[in-house]
Amino acid sequence: MREWFVEHGALARGAFAVAVLVSLAVLFAPPSDVPSSPPGVDKVVHAGLFLVLAFTSRWAGIREVVVGVALVGYAAVSEVVQGTDLVGRDASVGDWVADVAGVALGLLLWRAVARVRPTA
Repeated sequence: MREWFVEHGALARGAFAVAVLVSLAVLFAPPSDVPSSPPGVDKVVHAGLFLVLAFTSRWAGIREVVVGVALVGYAAVSEVVQGTDLVGRDASVGDWVADVAGVALGLLLWRAVARVRPTA
């Protein structure tokens, strides 16, 4: 049976951990902590955040299928939670679509890097 996680270096795991912590801060900050921005900037932030999550998770050694399923699920749950009184922000299908696009871009970027990266 294939394992879903392959051991990679401490730097890779640390980068992934930092990306997760940043995502928690960005996605679950109260409305008063979210700066105002021009329309569409929030979609770029969502896509960029999930691109970094996908890329660093692959770098940390988590298998692609696991990354895809887990991050798309995390994106959906984060939008639902944002729409509750717990966070008090608006849930948005558009934000979820941006998240999913970020996951896809992060996985594609990892494939491109892995293709040109010399193997040890």
